[in-house]
Amino acid sequence: MTIQTALAQGSRLLEEAGVAAPRLTAEVLLCHALGCERPYLYAHPERELGHNPWLHFGRYLHERLAGKPTQYITGRQEFYGREFRVTPDVLIPRPETEHVVEVALRLRPAPRRLLDIGTGSGALAVTLALETGAEAWATDISPAAVAVAAENARRLGARVGFMVSDVAGALAAGAVDLIVSNPPYVPLAQRDGLQREVRDWEPPVALFAGESGLDLYARIVADAPRVLKPGGWLIMELGFGTLGAVQRLLAGFADILVEPDLAGIPRVIAARR
Repeated sequence: MTIQTALAQGSRLLEEAGVAAPRLTAEVLLCHALGCERPYLYAHPERELGHNPWLHFGRYLHERLAGKPTQYITGRQEFYGREFRVTPDVLIPRPETEHVVEVALRLRPAPRRLLDIGTGSGALAVTLALETGAEAWATDISPAAVAVAAENARRLGARVGFMVSDVAGALAAGAVDLIVSNPPYVPLAQRDGLQREVRDWEPPVALFAGESGLDLYARIVADAPRVLKPGGWLIMELGFGTLGAVQRLLAGFADILVEPDLAGIPRVIAARR
């Protein structure tokens, strides 16, 4: 079994199962099995796979066909040009969340101290700590998620303090001048309509926020004036269809700004204390 043949067979299996981007997925899984980068596959198409790489590739294909996200199979996901470790204990970072970083860098390019609420893999906290040099803190209600985030910070050389905490309860009043968050925002009623990769594999605590999907937004907004210094910014990712409700929650803030994603969908909301 050569690399070329393995890719052809893997791509066909994934395509027949309706997996998105079957060829790319097969390439990523085969690279993971071989411990190589994608250019190697095209430079050595006639290389024969050894027994162990072939077994690993077959297992990875089986897992992906069963719905397990590719990122949980490989254990990694790129975010803002850096590679983050991910496990089923954390939400897989999405490219759309990079807009939170971009808005934060534009509105508060040099914060003294920042907080990431619901950090998950640590993508926002680690990225902003490295991009701004600020003192960074991050909270998550999941101890397992905090462990993943702390490992990402250590591996990437970011100085971030992590706390197992519900929202911002562990922080003192006036502690930060920037809060960022990609909170859970999926209503419980929409659970069955999610892709199986999301519904069956990503942590429910990072996805669902009550019947309306607004529970975490309401709690973050309610506590933000206590934690933020005067003039500090609260920046959050928006779920689809949540803009109006979140704007109403932020009625007591100043300078409310909305940033769309590349598809023109409102993706980030920012408000100044």
